Amino acid sequence: MRRKNVDKFEGFTKKDFDTFTIEGLEDRMEAIQERIQPKFQLIGKTLTEDISALAGDEMFLHIAKHARRTKNPPNDTWLAISANKRGYKKHPHFQVGLFDDHVFIWLAYIYELPNKKEIGHTFLQHIDDIQTKIPKNFVISHDHTKKDASTLGEIDLTKALERFRDVKKAEFLIGQHVAAEDPLLKDGQAFLHFAKNTFEALMPLYKLSINE
Repeated sequence: MRRKNVDKFEGFTKKDFDTFTIEGLEDRMEAIQERIQPKFQLIGKTLTEDISALAGDEMFLHIAKHARRTKNPPNDTWLAISANKRGYKKHPHFQVGLFDDHVFIWLAYIYELPNKKEIGHTFLQHIDDIQTKIPKNFVISHDHTKKDASTLGEIDLTKALERFRDVKKAEFLIGQHVAAEDPLLKDGQAFLHFAKNTFEALMPLYKLSINE
């Protein structure tokens, strides 16, 4: 009998998404740790190398621990890749994660960023480049805790970036969503290729922001 290759990401399954229907913090966290985090390690190993090469800088993998939670189980979970070895929330970073109905692939700027205003101002100065160089089907979110997202083609990008710049808790996440039932998620190598291409398209935006 051929031994299964445990070092190769083989895709997400319905069971992974069903994790978020499990009641209780302890039980859901146990399922996240057993089902999803080993896959994040495999995804993260590949994508950290890819993003390091694209960025021209050493990048580091972080896997969400949800350590602050004491009662309510998480509705999503993620890995993050940033240029900071100690953390990612205060830095521009790349994410791959799951809600119960989709996978998200983000370049993320969340509210902990100390220079959010400066980054927002820079993005507004380069808004024409963002609108012409990033695919219109990429989606944008203002809150990493919510599922809601709008495509770049339908959103008022100026208003979104002004809000990100001016509102303390406002966030800016840009990337792609993949529905849980999409066949792409069942092919691990195809998904990794898709994620890498997404981050490659977003890399000019990332490089613009790290100069701030």
